Amino acid sequence: MELDLVKYHGLGNDFLVQVGGDGAEGIDAALARALCDRHRGVGADGVLHVSALGAGRVRMELRNADGGLAETSGNGLRCAVLAAVHSGMVVGAEMVVETLAGTVRAEVVTPQSYRAGLVRVEMGEAAVGPELALSELVEPPRVPGEDLPAGGLAWHLARDDVVGALAGAMTRRVAVGNPHLVLYRAGRDDRAALRIDRLGPALEASVAGGVNVEIVGVPAGGDTLLVDVWERGVGITLACGSGSCAAAAASRAAGLVGDVVHVVNPGGTLLVELSGDLLAPSAVLTGPARRVGRVLVDTDELFASVSDGVGPDGVRPDGAEPTVGAVARAVRSRV
Repeated sequence: MELDLVKYHGLGNDFLVQVGGDGAEGIDAALARALCDRHRGVGADGVLHVSALGAGRVRMELRNADGGLAETSGNGLRCAVLAAVHSGMVVGAEMVVETLAGTVRAEVVTPQSYRAGLVRVEMGEAAVGPELALSELVEPPRVPGEDLPAGGLAWHLARDDVVGALAGAMTRRVAVGNPHLVLYRAGRDDRAALRIDRLGPALEASVAGGVNVEIVGVPAGGDTLLVDVWERGVGITLACGSGSCAAAAASRAAGLVGDVVHVVNPGGTLLVELSGDLLAPSAVLTGPARRVGRVLVDTDELFASVSDGVGPDGVRPDGAEPTVGAVARAVRSRV
């Protein structure tokens, strides 16, 4: 089967976009994992499907790199909006987008070339939880009859890092249509010490169903935040739109920033505008999206590629577990 996709990115958070076509049922979890594999597949943080619902109205569906369905994505929404305009699915700059998290309004706010545009998305409510005590964060629920917590080995190995690193840090859960855990210290930038590569997978594993993790640097004064991101089902990404909204909302609730926040991700800066209640503000996200190019994928060749070098147990001959091991096992289950 041939799959016609277009690649987009929002500040380096990249997606393979299917416009029209068969929808989510056409790209299942195994195919999404294979497509997103950066070594044996095409490579992306996720796969989007954009379909028309009527004049000025579209639906966006997202599978993360691990194949799991995600409720929403700020960067994904901006890419989907630009793809809808580029494909002619929507005439004009404004549209309504349906996601698993609900319906949002969006528009392309600058004159765009065929490749890029600045996109504004009304992300809806950012529900900010209370500050969490360390004891509420560092011990995930255990699976009955098992010695390790629900997070398994990833949590067990990193628990001491988490306990030590979070001492003195402020933590809040924030829901922006999808779940986030925001960590920060007032007037400080501890991102390097907090190690997103270690804390991210451990904290994701500590929450049933997973959670997106943002480690936030808060420079003294001003309305700028510095953010490192671990995305649920993906890992470290160059940017996270919903995570930027979560970081801004948590920091605003703590009195560290105002209503207009510039959130500096590793891939670039996003603008978050907040209004209303401190613990339930409305969030508007503005940032760029860019078209990279068209990709025509032969899925038979793709599945053969991700299976290369993997034995029947999903392990390479050298004994190492490849990142595509789960993909290969899923592929074999299909044939």
